[in-house]
Amino acid sequence: MAEILIENVTKRFGDFVAINDVSLTVEDQEFVVLLGPSGCGKTTLLRAIAGLGMADEGRVSIGGRDVTYLPPRERQISMVFQSYAIFPHMKVYDNIAFGLKMNKLDKKEIERRVGRAAELLHIEEMLDRYPNKMSGGQRQRVAVARAIAMESQVLLMDEPLSNLDALLRLEMRAELKKLLREIGATTIYVTHDQIEALSMGDRIAVMKDGLIQQFDHPNTVYDLPANWFVGSFIGNPPMNFMAGQVQRHNGLVQVSIGDFHLTPEAAMQGELARLDGQRIILGIRAENMETMAEPTADSLPVEVLVVEPLGSQNLLTVEIGRDTVKVATHPTFTVSPGQTVYLRFPADKIRWVDPESERVLYGVG
Repeated sequence: MAEILIENVTKRFGDFVAINDVSLTVEDQEFVVLLGPSGCGKTTLLRAIAGLGMADEGRVSIGGRDVTYLPPRERQISMVFQSYAIFPHMKVYDNIAFGLKMNKLDKKEIERRVGRAAELLHIEEMLDRYPNKMSGGQRQRVAVARAIAMESQVLLMDEPLSNLDALLRLEMRAELKKLLREIGATTIYVTHDQIEALSMGDRIAVMKDGLIQQFDHPNTVYDLPANWFVGSFIGNPPMNFMAGQVQRHNGLVQVSIGDFHLTPEAAMQGELARLDGQRIILGIRAENMETMAEPTADSLPVEVLVVEPLGSQNLLTVEIGRDTVKVATHPTFTVSPGQTVYLRFPADKIRWVDPESERVLYGVG
């Protein structure tokens, strides 16, 4: 068992708090992604788990063993860094075998592990090469193979694909996910790339300012964000946000956006009733709005400012009040800048955000 337990971990650099009282549990053989913008604390947290930067407060345990003050070599982990960190003067075989030789494993066991790791990473034909004869993607495979060859129960990865071009990253994402499922290591993966996080992780911890904003399954983080930041950070394009006003009408709570009125779903009526007369923020994803060429009783007319054909969809830019909004349509929906289209907002796809706390409000269905 290789469960990772992080309890109330804080890390400071002088007066700057990089990680602020963070707690997190990663289950045995789970793949967890730490996601967030630069400076959010994700790499600092990974280094605290690895023992490369000791926590100032809190506790880290791996497989039920307290490792808070142990050096990295005693934590029984493997790590893959953003830079390849492979030795240019060594052949691929020796790069993969380096940690095994340092641990004084016998020659046959080293051969077995290097062969298996090279086969998993599809570089078994390159074991005799030097790194300068390999592409960036191949060198990254060597770095991953070296970590896998250690056969540690815990694998820590710090933006391992960030140096690769877009097409190679796409290929490596799928291969890495398949590989990690095969070896069964408990994995923590750091990235600022939300597509990597959504497509690879069993669960995602979204971080900001040294705090975990939300820790949940990818679909939940995407569809049911905990707050404004998560909704605005996850998704391409990110979630749209529009200013509204809560008011009662004929016994029901409605939200007005200018002259347009929306009736929230039944599950949200009680939650929003207490905000009668106050501001509210409406959040909705670009693909969740219904776009029509003709008006209906519950549609909002908007002028199209920009059309971006993206192949699988068209992305429209419109303005609603003072807010710029992105709308995704089917590629066969033909429209030009300057034309008027009509938007419908399915009640179950709207996320209501408290403008004071920036927390997304969820009612009881």
